[in-house]
Amino acid sequence: MEWTGARYADRPTVEVRTWIDAPPATVWALVSDIELMPDMSEELRSVTWLDGAARPAVGARFVGRSEHEAFGTWETTSQVIEYVPESVLAWAVQDPAEPSAVWRFRLRPEDGGTELAQWMQLGPGRSGLSAAIDRMPEKEQKIVFVRLREFERSITATLAQIKRRAEA
Repeated sequence: MEWTGARYADRPTVEVRTWIDAPPATVWALVSDIELMPDMSEELRSVTWLDGAARPAVGARFVGRSEHEAFGTWETTSQVIEYVPESVLAWAVQDPAEPSAVWRFRLRPEDGGTELAQWMQLGPGRSGLSAAIDRMPEKEQKIVFVRLREFERSITATLAQIKRRAEA
C-alpha cells in the first residue's frame, strides 16, 4: 500500500496492489464489469450505466450510489477517462475536468499471473470530504488521513474479493 499527500489541495492518493494467480483476461473480466463492484465494495451500493452504455469505453458514464456511516448516502456520476483492455480502466468522479476523485485499476502480467493495482486520488474538485474540511479546517490533515486509511482498507478488501473470484 502506498499513499501520498496530507492536504486535500495536494490531491492525496492511495494505491494497493496484489498478485493474482490468473491471467490478465480473467482478472480484466471482473475489473471491467463495474456492475459487479457493489458486491465487492464496502461503500458502493449500486452502479448504473448512462446514455445507453453497457460496458466501459472512454467517455462512457455511469452513476454510482454509495453509503458511509459518517457521510450518509450519496450518488455521483463518473466518466471513463482511460480504457485499455486487459491493462487500464480509470474514471473521473463528477466533472472530468475537475474531478472530486479519480479511480484506476491497472493490470500487469507478472510471474504467470497478474499484478492488479487499484489507485485513487482525491480532488482537485470538491467532494463530500470538502464540507468536513470547511467545518473544521484546523483538522484537515487528520480528516484526509482518516479517509485515506478508509480507502486503503476498502481497496484492500475489494482486491481480495477480485483475487478470490479470479482464482476460483
